[in-house]
Amino acid sequence: MQLANKKQLASKVLKVGKGRIIFVVGRESEIKEAITRQDIIDLKNAGAIQIREITGRRKIVRRKNQRRKGKIKKRVKGKKQEYVKITRKLRKFAKFLLKTKEIDNEKYRTIRKKIKSRDFKSKRNLKESYGEL
Repeated sequence: MQLANKKQLASKVLKVGKGRIIFVVGRESEIKEAITRQDIIDLKNAGAIQIREITGRRKIVRRKNQRRKGKIKKRVKGKKQEYVKITRKLRKFAKFLLKTKEIDNEKYRTIRKKIKSRDFKSKRNLKESYGEL
């Protein structure tokens, strides 16, 4: 008796895998007549369709074994990305100042060192202080 479609419908309705659906022997004729989702639910309540229990704890053990310090992946948010953005912007501006001859090579070197040591918080801060360098 072909009950593959019924098994698929039952797995969708009962929200379990197809492998866990068990049709009770002797009640296949009732199951074959079931068409709607409500029919499947009624058969489950009547006992014609049963759900096999999950056995074992392999998945839990495997997950425990996988979680070590190196395996935990967190997204590097705020700080590093902010640092990279500001640093790139300031270096580009310093290069622009050197190109337009507003600063000489020596001043450029000191600005680069100060950018690296995070002395400037923004481009505006650099503009205000590069006259003092």
